Amino acid sequence: MKIALLGYGRMGKEIEKIALSRGHEIVIRKDVDDIIDITLADVAIDFSVPNSAFNNISNCLNNNVPVISGTTGWLDKYDDAIALCKEKNGAFIYASNYSLGVNIFFELNTQLAKMMKTIEGYNISMEEIHHTKKLDKPSGTAITLAEGIIENTSKNNWELGEVTSEENIAIISKRISKVPGTHTVWYNSEVDSIEIKHTAHNRKGFALGAVIAAEWISGKTGVFSMKDVLNIG
Repeated sequence: MKIALLGYGRMGKEIEKIALSRGHEIVIRKDVDDIIDITLADVAIDFSVPNSAFNNISNCLNNNVPVISGTTGWLDKYDDAIALCKEKNGAFIYASNYSLGVNIFFELNTQLAKMMKTIEGYNISMEEIHHTKKLDKPSGTAITLAEGIIENTSKNNWELGEVTSEENIAIISKRISKVPGTHTVWYNSEVDSIEIKHTAHNRKGFALGAVIAAEWISGKTGVFSMKDVLNIG
């Protein structure tokens, strides 16, 4: 495949290595303000910045180029992207995290929430740790985990830091140099604690998942998720 990399930072470069190792060609490497001809690509992978993501995605969909987006912090325009994809009969995947292990972790989180729904006495909280250059807080992965809990329990929302309501989930965000990403979900009671945790050792898992998603979406139309790519859930 001919791949456009929309965002050529650390993740973009890691995706490039994986894509080349799997026999693909990189035809576009776009920094924030570069002008490009997206029609040169068979598929685009967007790991840009929040202010650029929606424009990148729209450019792809308007030109019938399938697009995989892993940029977080732009989701106030997510519904607009979905509407445009449907209008143009395009192909689009957004995921807060493309790691295969994290997407399995999402399913574990959902199943645990369903099991704990009727069990009283447990307080739910989360912690996410990332490198100091990560722009958004909390991480998109943490928000996805929180949404999985909210959909399957009596919790109403999440809050960054200490909660102001028992109906909400506390998310603690830490930024530590050279940490690719660690996410922990706790259920704490007076008598015991239940913990599930995912620790990324490097960025290769994120990059591999994004390339696999790009390979999977070829020839398809619609709005998809990593559940579709991995056939889980």
